[in-house]
Amino acid sequence: MVKKVAVLVRDRQHEALRVSVGLTLEDNAVSVFVMDRKLPSDENIDLNVETLGDMDAKIFSNNPENKFEQMTLEEIARALTEFDAVIPY
Repeated sequence: MVKKVAVLVRDRQHEALRVSVGLTLEDNAVSVFVMDRKLPSDENIDLNVETLGDMDAKIFSNNPENKFEQMTLEEIARALTEFDAVIPY
């Protein structure tokens, strides 16, 4: 059974993205929410973002500096009610 998992990325961005990629390996439906801060661009982050895209994970952000689909904080809060698990970082 596929579980819907949300990962909230805030402080430990590198680790949150790495864990998000790992969650896709168990055939989970993973959505990543990059909260508040701009996601820096470096080799590890770029690779994890690319891999998440390849694994059909969805990436959202409430910060317009990020290139991902934009959602307001209120929209994110409403969306989180539909997940089986929410993992904050």
